[in-house]
Parts: sequence; C-alpha cells; structure tokens
Amino acid sequence: MKHYTAQIIYRILCEGVFTEQYEEQWRLIVATDERNALEEARNIGAQDAQSFVDRHGRMMEWQMIAVKDLQPCEFHNGALLFSTVIDMQTIAAPIWSSETVVS
Repeated sequence: MKHYTAQIIYRILCEGVFTEQYEEQWRLIVATDERNALEEARNIGAQDAQSFVDRHGRMMEWQMIAVKDLQPCEFHNGALLFSTVIDMQTIAAPIWSSETVVS
C-alpha cells in the first residue's frame, strides 16, 4: 500500500445568505495506486459532505466540489507533509502594526 495526500475542496452554502466560503482539507489516503487513491479521496470527500441546521435555524451545506490535488508521500523522520508560499504585498502605511505600539 502507498500513501498519498489529497486536497479536498468544499463549498459552504448558507440558506438565505450569499457567501463565497470554501473549506480546504488535506487528507491522508492509503491505496494501492494513484487511481485507487483518487477514488478513495472522492469517496471520503463525498461522505464528509453534510447538511445541518445552524444555531440561527438556517440550513448549512458543505458541498464537495473537487479533489484539487493528489500527491504521493513517504513517511520517515523529517518528511515534508505540507508547504506553502505566501506572497504578501507590502503595505505602504499600515494603520497599526506591532512595531508602532507605544509603551
């Protein structure tokens, strides 16, 4: 059996409220090959899609929309599990920053 990481994307819908909210989940998949891993990721994503009533009485729904990425991974000391590059735009004049706090 081989190990894979699967990135599963859900859209969050709220009855009566327009939102563009999405949830990104990274899941560990154990399968014989990449084809089976993709099938297993799709099954897990579909099983975790859910609908429920929130505390305000609105119907909430998590719709699985995609398995965005599937990568083989190996487990050993120091193995890279996840990495991301964040591209920040410089703020010309921030209203507040920790460096401007006056004691």
